[in-house]
Parts: sequence; C-alpha cells; structure tokens
Amino acid sequence: MPSKIRPIIMCGGAGTMLWPTSRNSLPKQFAMLLGERSTFQDTVLRLRHKLFDRPIILTNHTHRVLAEKQLAEISASADIVLEPERRDSGPAILAGCMVAASQDADTTVLVVASDHVVTDPAAFRSAVANGLSAARARRLVTFGITARHACTEYGWIEPGVVLEGEARRVERFAEKPDGHRAAEYLLKGWLWNSGNFLFGAKTLIEEYRSFEPATVKAVEAALANGRDEDGAFALALADFVKAEKRSIDFAVMERTERAAVVATSCGWSDVGNWDALWALSDHDGSGNARRGNVELFDAHNCLVSTDGPMTSVLGVEDLIVVASRDAVLVADRNRAAEVKQVVELLRSKGCSQAETHASVQYAWGSYQIVDSGEGFQVKRLVVAPRGRLSLQKHRFRSEHWVVVRGTATVTIDETIGRFGRSEHIFIPLGAAHQLENSGIEPLELISVQNGSYLGEDDVIRVDAAQHWV
Repeated sequence: MPSKIRPIIMCGGAGTMLWPTSRNSLPKQFAMLLGERSTFQDTVLRLRHKLFDRPIILTNHTHRVLAEKQLAEISASADIVLEPERRDSGPAILAGCMVAASQDADTTVLVVASDHVVTDPAAFRSAVANGLSAARARRLVTFGITARHACTEYGWIEPGVVLEGEARRVERFAEKPDGHRAAEYLLKGWLWNSGNFLFGAKTLIEEYRSFEPATVKAVEAALANGRDEDGAFALALADFVKAEKRSIDFAVMERTERAAVVATSCGWSDVGNWDALWALSDHDGSGNARRGNVELFDAHNCLVSTDGPMTSVLGVEDLIVVASRDAVLVADRNRAAEVKQVVELLRSKGCSQAETHASVQYAWGSYQIVDSGEGFQVKRLVVAPRGRLSLQKHRFRSEHWVVVRGTATVTIDETIGRFGRSEHIFIPLGAAHQLENSGIEPLELISVQNGSYLGEDDVIRVDAAQHWV
C-alpha cells in the first residue's frame, strides 16, 4: 500500500505587501488577517486528513517560536526544519525533500505555501488526489488555478496533452503578464500558477541534481552537518549558504521535461496585497471590509483595519486604511501593489517600523515598545514561566527595570539577585546581564533604556541560551 503524502509547508516569506500588519517580526502567514486563525494554521488544518502524513515545516530561527506557538493553539504537531539563511524556495524545498526521503525513500511530498488562502479545502484535496498517479509516474506536478479573470498579479501556465489521471503536460510557464497578454491567456484556457507542488521526493532531488549539482551537494552537507535544536533540526549555515539562491520554478520547474499541471477551482488566493485581502473579506452594504474598532461614514469599497486606535473614515472610496500600534498606512486600493515600495523607502531611511512590530514574540515571552524618543525607549516585557533571556551586554545603553508582577532572577556581571513587585534593578552600560523567570506565573516588568543608540542590534551575546531583547 502506498505511503501517505508528506506535506512540506513553506514558512519563509516576509509578506511586505501587507505592511504594516505583516513585517519580518510577524509575517503574513502568522498574522490574523481573515479571522481568528492565521493562514499558516488554516494550511495545517487543511492537511489534517487521511491523505496526509505528519507535515514538515520549513521556517527560520526567528519565526520558529511563532510556528510552534500557533501549532500548539490548534493542537497540531510537525517536524520543523530551520533555514539559517533565506536562499529562495529552491534550496528550502530541496532540503524538505531530503528530510522526507531520509525517512521514506519512496514518499510523495506536497509542497504548499503557508500564506495562501483556500476557501474550498475539499476541492484542493481532490486536486491533490487527482495528481497522485502523475506524481507516482515521476512527474513534477504543479497545481493550476482555473482563471476567473485576466490577472496580472500571477504567473500563468499553458496546459498541454493529458498525461496520467487528470494531469496535463506543462507546455509553458509565463511570468506575470501585462493586461493584454493576460486577456489572451484567459481566452486560451491557461491557468494561474499557484506555486504549490506534488512530486516524489526522490524525483525532485534527481531533477535538481541534473540541473544544479552544486546546490544539491551544498544542501546535503547542510543536512549532514546540521544539528538538533530543542526538537527542531537546524541546517548548517556554512554549507547552506553555498546553495544557489533560486526559486524552485527557475531551478527546476521551467527546465524539466517532467512538469505536469492539475487544474483546480478551490477558491485559491495568494493574498498578495491589501486589494486581494479586500476581495476575500466580508463586505457591508457599501462594499467596505473592516476589522477592529472601526467607524465608517459615507465610505465605499474601502478596507479599514486597526490593531489599536479607534479608526474613523469619512467620505472616501477605494481606500486602504491600516492602523497598527506604531504605523499607519493610507493608500489607494488600486495601487495596493506599490506598498512594497513604501517599505523599501522606510528601510532605506533606517525606520525600525519597516521590519519590527511594537510588540514582538520570542521563545521566552514577548516585549512591547510603550514609548520612545531621543535617547530613551520604554518596553514592557512579559517573561513566561521558566523563560530565560540570553546573557548579554550593550555598548550604547544602560537600563532600569521595575518589576510589575512575578519574581525576576537577575544576573549582573558576577552578582545574582531576586526581585519582586515594585523593586528596581539598574543595568549599567557594558554590564553582562541576564533575566530569568524561575517562577510559575508570568513575570512582567518595565524597562527604561537610555543611550546614544537603542537599536535591537546593540547586543553582545555572552551565551546563546535563547532569543534576546
């Protein structure tokens, strides 16, 4: 009896087109964009079915804690593989296939993005089942979405002759077209490229080796020299960086003779920008989508979302208004694809809001920036029971901590002390220090930082116990 399909769930993207909700500290696959679950959680639940085996999650060290936390929230488990550096989708998928093949040489893998929406999971699973015979005949199957309009935001696939089952030969992949070309593709029955795949793990490795043997060698070494990190497997950085930074499309799919496509109408969207999210959302009688504490007056066809401040909108149409604790976006909905340029500009100016939220989750707990100004920054830290930050020091700032709740175990150079509610701790500039919650309830404290530079990269880690603040 053939083994179950092994899902490989890709969690490496940053999702800057959905800024400010999606940033590197909480990318779109982990954000609650369309309800009480993230697209990552919905992806995992979609694959909780008799067709599928235990999933492999491909993510990085920064996002591991988010993946593990959200898996626990839906009572799910997975094997987690950590990329030490982003090398595009090709090397990551190759690593996932090698992990799967090491456990079952004949396994078939389903590679799916964690940040897509599928409104008809049964139709998606049916498409996977329809592609199995082709995958087991050593085809590299991709899933093409039956096009609903002449979209310029997706790549397209030209389907050819029927192969095994419902799979067709891929005649051609096309990059995102202009409007005229997209209309031609629609009339000819071409399909949107979903970027999800089904193939034998061994088949993908063999094809990759024929096109990019150096990358296969690099990923094999990254696995051989990798190590277990508290239940997750970390690929070796020195080897993984030698892999060619290339997408699976360019590395293999557009070069192979084995490419096949299965068509599906499963309510798929890659949620590529705010306009796509508006289209997926529930609308009021005026075409508005809203989330959070929002009031609308004579507004039409707008998307208004807030994570904090009450947001009111008056007398506008076709607008995107997104308010977070530390950043606000106001944009023409028809120019949603240009938000990425806004983020690039913010990065060029050194704005921390381009990458990091005011509130950030780590393995030990979380912190939230409460206030900041010239030469100072105030944070609220919550450390989980048994949570411990790394032993660290700063070059440019001192800190004052006040315990609000719980008991803090604090190391400052050679001194260790315990501090309770309302007690104050001073951390001099340059002092090695560590914060730990050895209690059974959350530890909460306020940190006031003073110095000439307060960036998150002003940290010298004396040990690497856990993530730092």
